[in-house]
Amino acid sequence: MYLFISCICQILRNKKYIGDALLQKTYTVDFLTKKRVKNNGLVPQHYVENSHEAIIPREIFMQVQEELIRRRIVHTSPSGKKRTYSSNHCFSQMIICGTCGEVFRRVHWNNRGKKSIVWRCVSRLENTGLFCDARTVHEGGIEQILIKAINEALGKKDSFLSILDNNIATVISQDNNQALADIEKRLEELQVELLKLASTKSDYEDVADEIYTLREEKQKVQVNSASKDEIKKRIAEMSAFLNQQPTSITEYDEALVRRLIEKVTIHEGKFTVEFKSGLTVDIEE
Repeated sequence: MYLFISCICQILRNKKYIGDALLQKTYTVDFLTKKRVKNNGLVPQHYVENSHEAIIPREIFMQVQEELIRRRIVHTSPSGKKRTYSSNHCFSQMIICGTCGEVFRRVHWNNRGKKSIVWRCVSRLENTGLFCDARTVHEGGIEQILIKAINEALGKKDSFLSILDNNIATVISQDNNQALADIEKRLEELQVELLKLASTKSDYEDVADEIYTLREEKQKVQVNSASKDEIKKRIAEMSAFLNQQPTSITEYDEALVRRLIEKVTIHEGKFTVEFKSGLTVDIEE
């Protein structure tokens, strides 16, 4: 299973699928035996974009990289413990304690012979170094809170749609196209300079270092751009839901919750529900 997961992760990160290639990852050290070794910087490498036909659109690939980064650390606790993504349950890493800032964990509870499923702050279940007296919440109660939050958003449709329009305008204004164009231009200049230095057997270490730095910067800009595309998508999904849903919802819908809800913070007398679009609703008890 681990080997299978490792292979999938390599596939998700392989830039060959978007038409890019890194040349001279290995080089020949003995032309008689044809022995090749890994290139650790002894000879220049060349990163070529669009060197072959892509089978995955670049935009989708970058969105995957952004999602991989997000899943590495879903939540950082006040104690410094990093919680990674889990798909065990819809509410995993979604329910946050308003008292200590830790996540809630799903527990099969047997209270005086009565079995139920509840969510409890992990500070009450394991030694996190934090004291917490946050209440225990039944899973069905959280589901009802989410129904109320979604219906409240529907009830304030006009004002929420206006907020969403402003949010998407803000995201669009933070465009990275110029920064990406500047990086690409500089990379082209450096690649030409690197080839000249290599052909004359001059020292090209500084140029190579700058190329590697710029490649990393370019990757960050592209991932950031993909992240903004994802935010715009989430806002558009929320707007479409508010426009298309004619009435209040009456039953809990897990697929809808996965699509719309980002986080639920449990306080002593209320729940704060944060939608993926950035909207926030407080549900008093």
